[in-house]
Amino acid sequence: MRHAGESALHELSWLLEELRLRSRLQERKPGVFYERGQARLHFHEDPTGLFADLKSGADWLRFDVTSDDGRIKLLRQIDEPGRV
Repeated sequence: MRHAGESALHELSWLLEELRLRSRLQERKPGVFYERGQARLHFHEDPTGLFADLKSGADWLRFDVTSDDGRIKLLRQIDEPGRV
């Protein structure tokens, strides 16, 4: 699974805009978000769809963000206090 390229990130444009509004996440490279100097979120693409890897504690959680439902689940996870 490779990191999301320009066309994949374009497909995720509304999700990326929502993420940019969250002040604790800083986008250092397109589609790669950090919090307090630590990588927290990035995106992948493969033939089965688009995926987000979100660091929560010591673990990486994977979200299928091919659909709006998956994108909303990711945002809810990020917004949940103490989860990221």
